[in-house]
Amino acid sequence: MVFNLIGKVSCFGNYDHPYFCIIFIKISTMKQVLIVRLGLILFGNTQAQSPTTTAPEAPYMKNPGIPPFKLLEVDSVHFITKDDIKKNRKVLLMFFSPECEHCKHQMQDILADFSKFKDIEIVMATFQPFEQMQSFYSYFRIADHPNILMGRDEKYLLPPYYRMQSLPFLALYDKKGQFIMKFEGNQKVDTILLAFDGKYKQSSLTDNK
Repeated sequence: MVFNLIGKVSCFGNYDHPYFCIIFIKISTMKQVLIVRLGLILFGNTQAQSPTTTAPEAPYMKNPGIPPFKLLEVDSVHFITKDDIKKNRKVLLMFFSPECEHCKHQMQDILADFSKFKDIEIVMATFQPFEQMQSFYSYFRIADHPNILMGRDEKYLLPPYYRMQSLPFLALYDKKGQFIMKFEGNQKVDTILLAFDGKYKQSSLTDNK
């Protein structure tokens, strides 16, 4: 028997469970349904803890390097890992949903000023259905930009790794592969570039690290 579990949540907004405001899932197998149910149970147990309990440090804070992701490429055969990123290049890791309007706008802004990103490696990841990622890839002609890598985060590694709360999510790394800062939600191109150069004033952000 095939199950269909469809979750549609806006990229922005205030929710009682912020860690799930980024989930845009269309699940079609019993195995995936059980995984999501288990995730909800674990999340519920976390929420039931005493308010005085200190939350463990997020993985990206413990490991300031680029995470050990494994993304299935649009050809559905090969995988992208951090070893595929060119050495001594700044890295922009973007987690997105192909159906998220804010993510589309962020992509449009980056491509409109793409000459400013020619020396930056861009890794794009999504958990959405493979077909949606392929459509996004084709629509924005990602293949025309060799420094953009795109794949599906099939293991759902990145959202809990960064404790994402909204999309698009951007994580910036320097030429040595060390974490600089993160953004949640649309950002102006100049804001991203200033952050890469260490000139962005973080006072306007509530939680970048």
